[in-house]
This record gives sequence, C-alpha cells and structure tokens, in this order.
Amino acid sequence: MPSQQDIKQRIVSVTGTSKITRAMELVASAKLRRAQLRIEALRPYAKGMSELMAGAARRAGNVSGLPLMAEREERGRAAVIAVTGDRGLAGAFNVNVVRLALAAADELAAEGFEDVVFTAVGKKGGGTLRFRGREVDHHFQGFSSDPSYADAHVIADFVSTRFLDGETDRVVLVYNEFKSVVEQRVVSQQLLPVPRDLVMGDEEPAEADAETEGSGLSQAIADFEPEPAVLLERLLPTFIDTTIYRALLESAAAEHAARRTAMSNASDNAEQLIADLTLAMNRARQAAITQEILEVVAGADALT
Repeated sequence: MPSQQDIKQRIVSVTGTSKITRAMELVASAKLRRAQLRIEALRPYAKGMSELMAGAARRAGNVSGLPLMAEREERGRAAVIAVTGDRGLAGAFNVNVVRLALAAADELAAEGFEDVVFTAVGKKGGGTLRFRGREVDHHFQGFSSDPSYADAHVIADFVSTRFLDGETDRVVLVYNEFKSVVEQRVVSQQLLPVPRDLVMGDEEPAEADAETEGSGLSQAIADFEPEPAVLLERLLPTFIDTTIYRALLESAAAEHAARRTAMSNASDNAEQLIADLTLAMNRARQAAITQEILEVVAGADALT
C-alpha cells in the first residue's frame, strides 16, 4: 500500500496538472469565441459571392469550357487536402480528419486514379500521414489556430496551379466543420474541378424563393460587365480562395471547441482523482494512527 508521503506527492502532481488543463480550457474558450465571430463575418460574403456566380453562370449558359471547371476523362493523379491542427490535446479532432482523408484517398483509387497524394495543412496531419507511409506533396503549417485569408490564398494558388498545369486531375478537401461547441463534423468535398451544380446554385425552387425572400434580394435580370462567362472565370479563383478560407476558419473553431471539451474532461477527471487520492490518504493516516494506538496499548499491557 502506498505511504502517505507517496499519495501526498501524487495529489500535488495531479493538482498542478489540473491547473494547466483548466487554464487551457479557458484559453480555448476565448479563442473559440473569436473564431465563431470570424465565421459569422465571412458567411454573408460567401453567400453573396455564390449568388453572383450563380447569376453569371445562368446567363453564360455553357460553363464547361472554364479551366477550373473542366472535368477530365483521364484518371492520373488526385490530391486530398487534409486540414488538421498544429497541436494535439484536442481529443479525436486530428485523428478523425486523417481517417476520413485516407478513406477519401481509397475512394479516389477505387474510381481509377493511378496515384493519390496528400496536401497537409497542419503539423499533426502531415506527421501522421508520413508516419503511415503516404506521399505528402506539400505541407502547410503554423496557422491552424488563427488562419488568415493570405494563408488560404497560398494554399489555393498551390492546388489551382497544379490542377491547371495538369499535374492533378481532381482535388478533394477534407476538414472539420464547426456545428456547435459540442459537435464537430468531418466533411469531404470536391474542390477541383469546381462542381457545376455548386456554381450554378442548383436547388429546389421553394428553397431558392424562401432564401431570396428572406434576404430581400430581387429576381430581376442583371446586366453583367464584363460578359457573364468572363466574369465567372475571374470569380472562380476567388471562390477557391474563399472556400479554403472558410474551411480553415471552420477547422480552427472546431479545434478550439474540441480542445475546450478535452481539457474540461481532463480537469473533471483530475478533480475526481484528487478526491480519490485524498480519501486513500485519509485511510492511510487512519490506519497509521490505529497502528500506533495498538502499539501503545500492547506496550502498556506488557508493563502491567
């Protein structure tokens, strides 16, 4: 049975760990709030861009000739962008992204792609993929908790250039989507070529009318300058930037939420462990006192 001194030292150690986890929980909560505000600020811009692209695409008619939307019959190389964090201590946040990225790679291989490579965003994802023997063509890191639009543009420029040069025939984006503080959903979506239904804004008429009515937008026909096809071609690179930027913001918020939950659970477990250790120490102290009393009584009996 551990001595009182051993138990006391362990209580001190667990108490120190509890203070660290509680502090990390508070920091994650503060960063989560800022990340939520950034996502909310981006949504109107992303929505407006989608509506403008949909209007231009409908007026242009044929969009199949746009380079970033060109579907290719050949199945050469595909790329999977895995957006993870630079740090751990966030539960299964990074593991879930890597798992779905590997599943997406397997699906691409099943579709007939000869080679599938990974573009890692975040230190943890790149390290895990390399450890598993997967090819990582590029590794972006250092901004997972606080991404900027410039970071998204660098990633978008890299993948778009390789797609336009014919080095990759399809690009899939995998990231953690922030739903709420207690819920994060890992999603996989095709980034390149840009899906036609995504650009055209195909949706049910009732949903489209309700969306337009709620936003106060008019269904009037707009005049485009330059021509709709030219405008759409210029908007597509910005759309790629915005899509990746939103994924980075969603991932950052999901990471902070996951870390907050993980640190909260760790703090609760530490408090429970401290309570159990305190009870064990009290029992050890009581056993020692009882033993001393028995020894005193036995000594007194021996003298009589």
